[in-house]
Amino acid sequence: MYAVIRAGGKQYRVAPGDVIRVERTQVADGRVEFGEVLAVSASDGQIARPGEARVVGQMVEQGRGDKVLVFHYKRKKQYKKLRGHRQPFTAVRITEIAFDGQSFTAPELPPRPEKKTKPQAAEDEAAGGETEAAPPKAAAHKKSVPKKTAHRVAPKRKPKK
Repeated sequence: MYAVIRAGGKQYRVAPGDVIRVERTQVADGRVEFGEVLAVSASDGQIARPGEARVVGQMVEQGRGDKVLVFHYKRKKQYKKLRGHRQPFTAVRITEIAFDGQSFTAPELPPRPEKKTKPQAAEDEAAGGETEAAPPKAAAHKKSVPKKTAHRVAPKRKPKK
């Protein structure tokens, strides 16, 4: 089953479990509900009216997209202007599509392991807990880099005739 929703002036085709990037939205408790459901594809491809269908998602992350360069140029006028732009976004994982008494949910994701901060990692090592050993650093980094022994000499020029 999939649905077509409108968010941030754009339309998205979503299914349970999909992750989409929408325009940055204010999220309460990490839950996002999309109000404008344009179409729902059940077994017979029904079209939803506003208020009949419901699409719910879980916020994954918020951030800014890749930089887009905007270059204005007018020929023969010595006019050039270069600007960059990074569009903010909210990544949302679709968890449920409900329509006509049916509810399709995405499978649960396993919980992510929490990242240890530096003080926690130091406490774990002191307590004797198993941690991954860091690879040994090169003790003599300068010895591994060969020195340049000969300088390049420019070739002799031929005399002009």
